[in-house]
Amino acid sequence: MGYAVALGGKGGTGKTTVAGLIIRYMLKKGMKPLLAIDADSNSNLNDVLGVDLERTLSDAREEMKTSVPVGMTKDVYLEMQMEEALVESGDFDLIAMGRPEGPGCYCAANNLLSGLMDRLIRNYDYVVIDNEAGMEHFSRLTQKDIDLLVLVSDPSRRGLAAACRIARLVTTLPMRVSKIVLVINQVRERPAAWPQEVLQIFGEENIACLPADPLIAKYDLEGKPTLNLPEDARVVLDAEAFFQRVFSWR
Repeated sequence: MGYAVALGGKGGTGKTTVAGLIIRYMLKKGMKPLLAIDADSNSNLNDVLGVDLERTLSDAREEMKTSVPVGMTKDVYLEMQMEEALVESGDFDLIAMGRPEGPGCYCAANNLLSGLMDRLIRNYDYVVIDNEAGMEHFSRLTQKDIDLLVLVSDPSRRGLAAACRIARLVTTLPMRVSKIVLVINQVRERPAAWPQEVLQIFGEENIACLPADPLIAKYDLEGKPTLNLPEDARVVLDAEAFFQRVFSWR
């Protein structure tokens, strides 16, 4: 797999918006080909990126239980469905995992999809994975090889505590995480100092603050992709300044 960026954090902190800002920066710097993976069951990364999403991999998984054509193997059927679920843009591709499993056994479908995803990801130099909220996807080891883990929090103590818990958890698991950074989103007034635990775990140089920019809410209300925010938007300028440090090898 190419260079992998994964996002995590408490729900409601703006992970998907931050994912869009990261993708925007990477595309601006020519970091292609890039695959965006929406691993949140409440799929909306496509809205941030301004592309239509008609199918998810969970749709294919559900249909495999009843809709495999006669004479076609399940692996061939799922591969065809994955190709249909892949949204191809001029600058990036997007695939969404979709809703959680319903009742019944999904072991066979999940194993096939896992193998197909591994093959798909190998076609890209860069992968950005927008995860669902919480820690379960890390504890289940659904991602074992991460170059950059971006934990997103709001300025609340609960959000920061959740980010710290995830950061501590991944260091105990049999997975490779090369670098962990913290993005504190929706900041209205920066405090004099962040909690000592936050500074100890991340280090001040690996912490970014993004403002509560009203343009984000305006674009969301009007159905505009935040990928198209103006270059001089405050949140874009602050995000790009931080990503420039994070991706200093580019």
